[in-house]
Amino acid sequence: MGRDVDERKKRAALRKLRKAAALAEQGLGPPLSDWEKQFLEEVEERIETYGSAFADPLKGSDGEALSSLQQMKLKEIDKKARGKAKTGFGAKKKPGGFNKRPTPRVRQLDDDLTEDAAPRHSEPPTRSLPKLVRASELTPVEPTSPVSGSPEDESPKKRPAFRVIEGGKQTE
Repeated sequence: MGRDVDERKKRAALRKLRKAAALAEQGLGPPLSDWEKQFLEEVEERIETYGSAFADPLKGSDGEALSSLQQMKLKEIDKKARGKAKTGFGAKKKPGGFNKRPTPRVRQLDDDLTEDAAPRHSEPPTRSLPKLVRASELTPVEPTSPVSGSPEDESPKKRPAFRVIEGGKQTE
């Protein structure tokens, strides 16, 4: 059972399919693959039989004869048949845009220096590996006096007490 598709859109889709197939036969571009030829034939057959080439309404608009992916593939086949370049992620990049720009001129820092100028450091500083030191060899650190001077700062800190609050989360 076919869907209700506008006759004008159905004829337009058939015209596009037939035109792409005719252009491919002229040989302006690379020849179509077997899959692409089969795609054109099957989509044309479905449109003639059912009025639409897809059944799932999520794949395209209700009044359209081709789904959105079928329309996109038909455009690719049409461009290929016309001999035009493929666009999108699968396309080969042509030199253009930023590729045409010459490499930027960069100032070389060595150009400013004369050859007879003496280098600043003759040898890079050598670093020694860190070594372990016993705690008894370290100088003791003197405790600092509290800045605020309040009696709370002078007393040793106690751990906070754990309190249970009634009415909290109940476990079952």
